[in-house]
Amino acid sequence: MQIVLLVCYAFGLSVGQLLFKMAAMSVQRPASWTASWLLRLLLDPYFVAAAVLYVGLSLLWVWMLSFIPLSRAYPFVALSILLTPLWGHLLFGEALGKDYLLGLVLIVAGLLLVVHR
Repeated sequence: MQIVLLVCYAFGLSVGQLLFKMAAMSVQRPASWTASWLLRLLLDPYFVAAAVLYVGLSLLWVWMLSFIPLSRAYPFVALSILLTPLWGHLLFGEALGKDYLLGLVLIVAGLLLVVHR
């Protein structure tokens, strides 16, 4: 059950990052920080959804740490490092080179080593 919770947490982190990217695309980059740009960002539905999700994930994280050792839980955050770029590639057409993909494979291998200790 702990692994399921940790995988869900990593999945949620990844979804939050996708929502932040969608907010960035929706609001568009300003030439400089302005009050109107900040207000548009704070009212953007993607940004609000990501912020709410991250608050919920923070509460989930603290609850999970009440019964899962941090040394066991934290490596699962690496799953979001794997998922987010893959979804960025699929949803936004972002490039992933061979070296990058090899790095992702090594992250997964490291996570498997930590989980099976």
